[in-house]
Amino acid sequence: MNGGCYLVAWVTLCLVGGWVTSWHLGRPFTVVWNVPTARCQARFGQPLLLELFGIVHNQAQRFQGQNITIFYKNQFGLYPYVGPGGVLHHGGVPQAVPLHKHLALVAKQISGLMHKSFRGLAVLDWEEWYPIWSRNWGPRRVYRKASWAWARQQWPDRLPQQQRRKARVAFERAARTLMEGTLQLGRALRPRGLWGFYGFPFCQSPWRGRHNYTGKCQVVDKAYNDRLRWLWEASTALFPSIYLPPGLPHIYRKSYTRHRLQEAFRVARFGHSHPLPVLAYTRLTHLGSGRFLSQNDLIRTIGVGVALGVEGVVLWGDLSFSSSGEQCRLLQNYLSTILGPYLSNVTRAAQACSQQLCHGNGRCARREPSNDDIFLHLEPTDALGALGEEAAKWAHFQCLCYPGWAGGTCKFHVRGAE
Repeated sequence: MNGGCYLVAWVTLCLVGGWVTSWHLGRPFTVVWNVPTARCQARFGQPLLLELFGIVHNQAQRFQGQNITIFYKNQFGLYPYVGPGGVLHHGGVPQAVPLHKHLALVAKQISGLMHKSFRGLAVLDWEEWYPIWSRNWGPRRVYRKASWAWARQQWPDRLPQQQRRKARVAFERAARTLMEGTLQLGRALRPRGLWGFYGFPFCQSPWRGRHNYTGKCQVVDKAYNDRLRWLWEASTALFPSIYLPPGLPHIYRKSYTRHRLQEAFRVARFGHSHPLPVLAYTRLTHLGSGRFLSQNDLIRTIGVGVALGVEGVVLWGDLSFSSSGEQCRLLQNYLSTILGPYLSNVTRAAQACSQQLCHGNGRCARREPSNDDIFLHLEPTDALGALGEEAAKWAHFQCLCYPGWAGGTCKFHVRGAE
């Protein structure tokens, strides 16, 4: 990654080239807990034994901490959005935000929330609007309307058609400045963190009423993602969502996950000498139902991600998981019987394959990404994760070398690499 200096708030900050891609060194695959379950232990006396399954989490299992910090719309700077009843927060649209005030507040919040040596995941969860004008349809059309109202105030003497054109141009320009500048400031203040926006890149693949569903991202979304090159260049990690849509038939789920991750891998190469790390967000439960994911659906989401070579997955959940002692007990039971054992299995399989094929200097990924029947799994009887008969499975995989390593098996250190 290129370095550079930026005038941010009231100071000039410089970025150094490069980043820590393997933020948990020596781990080809990492599971991160992004569920606020502190109350399970503190209030209900029900501990969640995450360490038993190698799950990385913050101290006291909070949303914000040393391993992952997630920033929501009302917690980071002057993020503009339209609230219930049409109430405009911070002007409602990005072109109404005073950038210097936004960045000054962001700098203060970073200093207060994140230790200077922070080297975890820094996730910006800004979902109210998209930085590309034409993608704000449906419920997000309110941002077009707010932008038109803003333009009428700025250029009252212009024709309506000219006002709408200026609204679109100003919206996209300000959205880029706001998102790009926030990432650049975060990287400058906490350069060891992995910074990126949740839910990017775009990938829509609606299935309802479609025959011969493939799960492929729509062509228009790939075109949008090409236009967002500036966002991938400003990021130091990608956090795509692999949440399963409600009602998506079982036979489509593996291909749905695969195409979303493949699009992330595609844009991860934009403007970088080494692809950005991809950590996929997944849920513990199905959207809308509250049912925990079955082992088969863990395979169709997390299992697909491990087989394709993601750096990790982030497990997300809200406060409802710790709303009562009963909820905490249900969660711990799910963790100990289904989720935890599966995570241990794929984590040990990823480690074993890395050692066998990549000399521990890279992670394994399918040679043929579209082969949805190939996974990094160890047999249940292989309690120690030994290679044994499992070694035959590694023939279906190749190495994605860590930065500084090269060769088909990541055996050769690149001279001058950091």
